Amino acid sequence: MDSPITTRPPNRRQFLTRYLPAGTLCCLGSAGSLASAEKKDGNAAGPSGSAYLGAGDKTARTFDQMLQRYADVAVKVGLNLRAGQRLFIVAPIETAALIRQIAISAYKAGARYVDVGWRDERMDLLRFQHAPRDSFREFPDWPAAALLEYLNRGDAYLMILGEDPDLLNGQDAELVGAAMQAMMEKFRPVQDHIARNSTNWLIIPAPVEGWATKVFRHLPEPQRQPRLWDAIFQVCRLNHADPISAWQDHIAALQARCDYLNREHYAGLKYTAPGTDLTVGLPEGHVWRGGRVTSQNGIACVLNMPTEEIATLPHKDRAEGTVRASKPLSYQGMMIEDLGFRLSQGRVVDVTASKGQELLQNTIANVDGASRLGEVALVPNSSPISQSGILFYNALIDENAASHIALGNAYRFTLRGGETMSAEEFAAAGGNESVEHLDFMIGSDKMAVDGILPDGATEPIMRNGEWTFNV
Repeated sequence: MDSPITTRPPNRRQFLTRYLPAGTLCCLGSAGSLASAEKKDGNAAGPSGSAYLGAGDKTARTFDQMLQRYADVAVKVGLNLRAGQRLFIVAPIETAALIRQIAISAYKAGARYVDVGWRDERMDLLRFQHAPRDSFREFPDWPAAALLEYLNRGDAYLMILGEDPDLLNGQDAELVGAAMQAMMEKFRPVQDHIARNSTNWLIIPAPVEGWATKVFRHLPEPQRQPRLWDAIFQVCRLNHADPISAWQDHIAALQARCDYLNREHYAGLKYTAPGTDLTVGLPEGHVWRGGRVTSQNGIACVLNMPTEEIATLPHKDRAEGTVRASKPLSYQGMMIEDLGFRLSQGRVVDVTASKGQELLQNTIANVDGASRLGEVALVPNSSPISQSGILFYNALIDENAASHIALGNAYRFTLRGGETMSAEEFAAAGGNESVEHLDFMIGSDKMAVDGILPDGATEPIMRNGEWTFNV
C-alpha cells in the first residue's frame, strides 16, 4: 500500500516514503495559480485531441474528457470528498492541467478551498549537483507545517505521484539517504496522521517527462507521455462506460477477499517462489484491508488508485527466511535491481542487489524500524496491471501487479484498535513503527502462498500467483 510521504516519491502504492511530498515544494497556491506550469501543462504534454474508446459503450472521448473522468473518480470515489472539507494537493508542476480539473470536481463536490503545494523534482537534482556537501541534513519546517494545518482540521489530502525513476542516478547514495532522513524526521507528525488514518487521503499517478521516457524509451519522444497517460487511464478503470460504478464493483470484490481472510485469521503466511522461502507471522487482531478504508473522521476513502491489493500488517518480530524481489524498484530517485534479503527474528540481516544496494543498506542501517516488515499484501498475477505487461517503474502502480511486502512502518488501521494504541502498546502487539515504508514486489506466476493455522497446519491461499478460493 503506497503512502504519501517520500523524499522523492508514496510511491506507493510511495506516504511513509509515500505520504510525504516527493521533490522540493517550490510554492503554495490555489489550483491554477502557478503560472510557470503553463509551459508544461498536461494538455501541452498530453495527447490533446486523441480519442479514447470506453469499454462497454465504445464512446470516443478526448484527452480533456478523460482528465475530467480521472478528476471525478479521484474526488468522488478515492477521496470521497465531503461538502465543507478543504483539500490540500501535492503535485508536480507538469500536472497542472489535471490539478485544475480536480479543483473543479472538488468545488462541485462542496470543497471550501483547494490548495496546492507544487513541487519540482529538478530542484532535488540541482541540490545534489551544486549544494554544499555538509548541507544535506537540513530540511525546513514549513512543508510539514502546511500539510499539518489541513490534517489537524480533518481536511482531505491528495498526492499526485509522478517522478523520474532515474533522476538521482549517479548521485552520492549516502547524501541521498541523509536528505531523505532529514525530511522524514520533519514529517514524523504527518506520518502519524497517515498511519492512524486520521482523515481521508489518496495517492494517484500522473505522467511526467522523465517517467514516460523510462517506461516507453522505445517509442519516439512525442509518443511517450501520451502512451503513459493511456496506460494510467486503463489501469484506473477510466475507459469503462461508467468508471465510478466500475470502481464500486471493484471495491466490493476486494472487500469480499478481505472478509474471507479476516474470517480465517491465520497465524502467519508462508511464501514460496524462485529465490523466496519466507515465513511471516501475523499478530493477533490483524485486519486485512483492501479497496476502501474508513478514516477516523468517518469518511470512507480508497487511499491508492489504482489498487488491486489486500493487505495487513505482519508481526515485526516473526519473519524468517529469504525473499527475492520479482521487479526492480524506484526509490529516492535511484533504481534498485535484483533485490534480495534474508530475515531472522523479523529483522533484515543480509541485503543483496545488483544496483542500488548501498542506498538500501544505508536506509536499513540508519532509519529506525526500516529493517523490519510493516506490510504484507496479496495481489493476483491476473491483475490488470500485471496483464498489461508494462513495468511502470513506479511502486504505486507496480505494487498492484504483484504480491508485495514492505519494510518499515505498519499501518495502524490494519490492527484492531491500532489507531488508539500508544506507541508502546502498538509495538507490544507486534506493530512496527518507522518513518520509512518501502514496498517491493515479490509475486509472480510461480508464487505459492499458504495460510498458517495456529496448530502449524497450512491451507493454500495462492497457487501460481492466483487465488485458490472463491468469494
